[in-house]
Amino acid sequence: MAVLTQQQQLHFILIPFMAQGHMLPMIDISRLLALRGVKVTILLTPHNAARVEPVISRAQDSGLSIQVIHLIFPCAEAALPAGCENFDLLPSFDMAAKFVDATNMLRPQVEEVLGELKPSPNCIIADMCFPWATDVALKLHIPHIVFHGMCCFSLVCEHNLRNWDRLEGMESDFYFEVPGLPDKIEMTKAQLANMATPHSKEWGKFMDQIKDAENNAYGILVNSFEELEPEYIKELERTKGKHVWTVGPVSLCNKVEPDKGERGNKASIDVHHCLQWLDSKPTRSVLFVCLGSLSRLPTPQMVELGLALESSKRPFIWVIRHVSTEFGKWLQEEQYEERVKGRGLIIHGWSPQVLILSHPSLGAFITHCGWNSTLEGITSGLPLVTLPLFAEQFSNEKFAVNVIKTGVRVGMEVPVLFGMEETVGVQVSRDEIMLAVEKVFDEGEEGDMRRRRAKMLQEKSWRAVEEGGSSSLNIAKLIQDVAGWREEC
Repeated sequence: MAVLTQQQQLHFILIPFMAQGHMLPMIDISRLLALRGVKVTILLTPHNAARVEPVISRAQDSGLSIQVIHLIFPCAEAALPAGCENFDLLPSFDMAAKFVDATNMLRPQVEEVLGELKPSPNCIIADMCFPWATDVALKLHIPHIVFHGMCCFSLVCEHNLRNWDRLEGMESDFYFEVPGLPDKIEMTKAQLANMATPHSKEWGKFMDQIKDAENNAYGILVNSFEELEPEYIKELERTKGKHVWTVGPVSLCNKVEPDKGERGNKASIDVHHCLQWLDSKPTRSVLFVCLGSLSRLPTPQMVELGLALESSKRPFIWVIRHVSTEFGKWLQEEQYEERVKGRGLIIHGWSPQVLILSHPSLGAFITHCGWNSTLEGITSGLPLVTLPLFAEQFSNEKFAVNVIKTGVRVGMEVPVLFGMEETVGVQVSRDEIMLAVEKVFDEGEEGDMRRRRAKMLQEKSWRAVEEGGSSSLNIAKLIQDVAGWREEC
């Protein structure tokens, strides 16, 4: 591994967006850069810094040059509740626009911090949700790199659809072929909500700002790897006309149990108890169910999912992040946890997902198809049962089911937007969920082929991050490109 000398040391600034799916991979990236001799400064608000403090502290104790500088999140100025520093703390989606306004208000603080920082920064890597980072970097005469929390496949889908004039006037439930892709992918207009079809003028304006910032950025950083989606990486480079560095799967930098167990937040279950439970189950038998940090299903759909897990007769871990009053009442009145005790383990809150997925007793993963979770399932060699809810999760489902062919679709058709869950109702019955579970565990030729593909991609993902692997080389190239940026200009 090439490591910079003290005289050559570069200083990278990382600005993660305040949502778990955006923040966690950037924390991993900070460690990957620091391992190669880069000095890294991460800008976080106090609440978000506290979530990742154990992992950062261990990295610092190991000698990595990583520091965290706190930004004061302007809750009051943006008319947000006090302490609402992460997207998963929003009481309702109605406040999403205010949250974005608050992140825009961070710019003066960032400019002040970076103007005084020593040594001076050489590069800003900012989440796509901070389009103003391009102008900040321009003032400092340093490159700005956009971090995308999506795969290249979904980014290409989004790009092609935003530049396609046939969506307007199309019925929301009509399946059409996404234009300009190497694979035949069919979606509906409804499934594009908040991805290529903004739900409001404000959101559309924000998406345009993101696009403009990307056009003016030095390049794009993606948590993926070349062997997973080679055609789509090339297509993204072609359509954007930018450097694209794929440096993932970045979660694989979490090699020890504490880092896996404390990645992102303190687990809501005793990690050792969780591991003991997993140890008691046969190899490749456990179904892991986790629908992300922001996802919320309507109560009737949660009940259907719970009954499907109970009826499956398979051991399972079910992570329940958000419990409505109605669903909490159902759990209690039906004594659900008592009924599945021993075979089912319920985690209320945050789970040590990377640690659980890497356990040999895991056999399959029911996922909302957020990209981090999808990629973590891939690195664990698991077939997926796909239950997308919003944003690019429907295109990630298409990638898992139709492109890499490791996923089984349950049948979600309409997005379940944050704050509008109860207006949707039941989309997939317990029988449909059970059918997908049985299909993913099927011992026949189709199931065996799916597991072989999952295992093959797992092996490729691990090789990508090893010394000399594609992602390892891309991180080195990223550092080299930034070091040579002035000459290029």
